Amino acid sequence: MPVESGSGGVSAAGRQAKQKRKSHSLSIRRTNSTEQDRVGMQRDLLEGQESKLPSSIRSNLLDLFGQIEREFENLYIENLELRREIDTLNERLAADGQTVDGGDLSKGPLKAKASHSTSQLSQKLKTTYKASTSKRSHSFPGKIVSSFKATTSRALCQLAKEYVGHRDGIWDLSVSRAAPVILGTASADHNAMLWSIETGKCLLKYVGHAGSVNSIKFHPTEQMALTASGDQTAHIWRFVVQLPAPQPVADISVPCEDDVDFSDKDDADGEPEGPSECPSVRVASTVLKSHQGVVIAADWLVGGKQAVTASWDRAANLYDVETSELVHSLTGHDQELTHCCTHPTQRLVVTSSRDTTFRLWDFRDPSIHSVNVFQGHTDTVTSAVFTVGDNVVSGSDDRTVKVWDLKNMRSPIATIRTDSAVNRISVSVSQRIIALPHDNRQVRLFDMAGVRLARLPRSNRQGHRRMVCCSAWSEDNPYCNLFTCGFDRQAIGWNINIPALLQENALLLGCGADPSVGIFTLGWYG
Repeated sequence: MPVESGSGGVSAAGRQAKQKRKSHSLSIRRTNSTEQDRVGMQRDLLEGQESKLPSSIRSNLLDLFGQIEREFENLYIENLELRREIDTLNERLAADGQTVDGGDLSKGPLKAKASHSTSQLSQKLKTTYKASTSKRSHSFPGKIVSSFKATTSRALCQLAKEYVGHRDGIWDLSVSRAAPVILGTASADHNAMLWSIETGKCLLKYVGHAGSVNSIKFHPTEQMALTASGDQTAHIWRFVVQLPAPQPVADISVPCEDDVDFSDKDDADGEPEGPSECPSVRVASTVLKSHQGVVIAADWLVGGKQAVTASWDRAANLYDVETSELVHSLTGHDQELTHCCTHPTQRLVVTSSRDTTFRLWDFRDPSIHSVNVFQGHTDTVTSAVFTVGDNVVSGSDDRTVKVWDLKNMRSPIATIRTDSAVNRISVSVSQRIIALPHDNRQVRLFDMAGVRLARLPRSNRQGHRRMVCCSAWSEDNPYCNLFTCGFDRQAIGWNINIPALLQENALLLGCGADPSVGIFTLGWYG
């Protein structure tokens, strides 16, 4: 009878599928055994080869990659099993007289079964991938990065000194280029302070401004400082300081690791515990006044005979320092200026603005003063600075930092994307490391290629507790080579182990890692 024939056909198909499954299972077991032998042989072969990696790191790598291979092999076997079940269902439907085109899974119960199986596989792969790329999981990438950081020379970001004494947020800071080497800070409390880098003691306070002090820059060769203020002026004032004897400090170093998990709890605001008494200067030797708005920044041109100021009146002014006369008014920005910077060796000025642009002003030829406009950001350009080479680095509220080549500035040569607005950046002279101060209280270090090198540690015990406004390098200083300041009323001196930092970065790159994200980028992830 047709019914008996149909049921008999189904039974035959079922027995045939069961035999296939059994024989395939045996085949898989043999394959697994063969694969294990092959992996063992490869491991022995690799261990016999010469390598510059320490044996402990190499052994750890081999074990981790073996775990990876076994994990993906299990997924592959599960995939084969699912495909085999689909084939079995196809055979049963064909025996029942239904016509299904090989890969057509769009009808009837077969679609539901295949869809469910595929969904399970997809979810399994996603779960495995997410687990393997999570920094807090127990899978390979976090282990590998941690192994490197634990066994190689670790780059330490040591908080060397805190400079506390201002009664309001600190907008800007700078390190003197001529002896004695000191730190200067500019604050919203209407004061500028000079500090001993080694002891953290206030050496001198400038109290001549009637508004917030927004920037401070030291003369390249003389003991003079240039400050810009909300009182619509810029002041040049002389100072004489005597450095105290340095005092030993406790080692409070913390590794520069992205997975340092500190509490974000803020300390209670209160009056600063810094030095209450220090000498003060009340009168400027030169006052530069021609702006009609807040003077937000100022800098010395190379040689120190001229100074440039940037204002909220949308103009930048070039002054003669000796006579305090206005030489040029640099106009063209559509909105308030946010920053200005001069080239260390050439008569070049770059100004930043809220109009999302920065402008390059060329004064190298006395008869021609050219200007170039660059539109590379989508929000306020908070700062643009020169490097010793032929580069400009710009930071913006659009959460990006871009590196430009002065010889061809049509498009950036590198773009750094971050998770927070970027404030006044700085670039180290010799190693050209970019320090990014963020609105979210973080400070990150990048190289000129856009690869992240480190994040400075921050917690309720150390680091900044409010927006970080500015960073400044001083590579030649053996005590502190990076300084940051913020709206938590303090400046911080850091000792960054730059050689170890670069060595660790090179090691990660050599092993196929992407230091900018902290995980390995292997080809089979697709």
